[in-house]
Amino acid sequence: MFRSQRRATAIGSGFALLELIFHSAVRSIRRSHGNAVVGLLLNLAQTILMVVIFYLIFEMVGLRGAAIRGNYLLFMMSGIFMYMTHVKAIGAVLKADGPTSAMMKHAPMNTVVSISAAALGALYIQVLSVTVVLYFYHVVIEPITIDQPVGAMGMLLLSWITGVAIGMVFRAARPWQPTAVGLVSSIYMRANMIASGKMFVANAVPGFVLQFFDWNPLFHTIDQGRGFIFLNYFPHHSSIGYPVAVMLACLMIGLMGEFYTRMHASMSWGAGR
Repeated sequence: MFRSQRRATAIGSGFALLELIFHSAVRSIRRSHGNAVVGLLLNLAQTILMVVIFYLIFEMVGLRGAAIRGNYLLFMMSGIFMYMTHVKAIGAVLKADGPTSAMMKHAPMNTVVSISAAALGALYIQVLSVTVVLYFYHVVIEPITIDQPVGAMGMLLLSWITGVAIGMVFRAARPWQPTAVGLVSSIYMRANMIASGKMFVANAVPGFVLQFFDWNPLFHTIDQGRGFIFLNYFPHHSSIGYPVAVMLACLMIGLMGEFYTRMHASMSWGAGR
């Protein structure tokens, strides 16, 4: 009762919020595995395994000649990196602490902090994995050159933020229909193995086939990312504006839905299910 109360300024409150998000992000990263190094190695193993699987598929089906002129493995890795960043962001947002979590009993904590921390933790792990894989490939196997690394990194971040926005929509709807929304989100993430278009070059695909892929914002970020990565590739059937528009729309819908859901949250919500 004798403690002096300071008035928090806007800048001080902002830094306090960023500090809280940072510590929550560290907690979300350590949640997947107690040892941070082992957690990174598991993510690296998952990425490398996917690259090997798609390499074998391309070799057996004979699609290697359909890749972009340039480094063949870099073509595959570019799609796989953005795909994994996208789906990991969706999964992280869905698994973030909700309004009925025990962490929400602590006064500074709220769902915005938990979602932001989970999303940033997923981004950290993916960026670190991409850096390690590309470094060892460049040093051990053969040197690689990325034409516009800043633009390529921008498309990786756009893949991440679109995953966060879509995950927000799933998250807001899940408490109302957990089984249906869980099934739809799982189908979406599994379907992106094909629907993301990471296995082919968009410029070389007929128009009647592209209509099955151009609805997907991840298809656009992967194709645009390859335009930044490879010197001789210029995307003609994708745009940066479309995933940005989808991201903004889903983010607004997800935030409004999350606010409405949080207002009706209850510890006994799923007791009857």
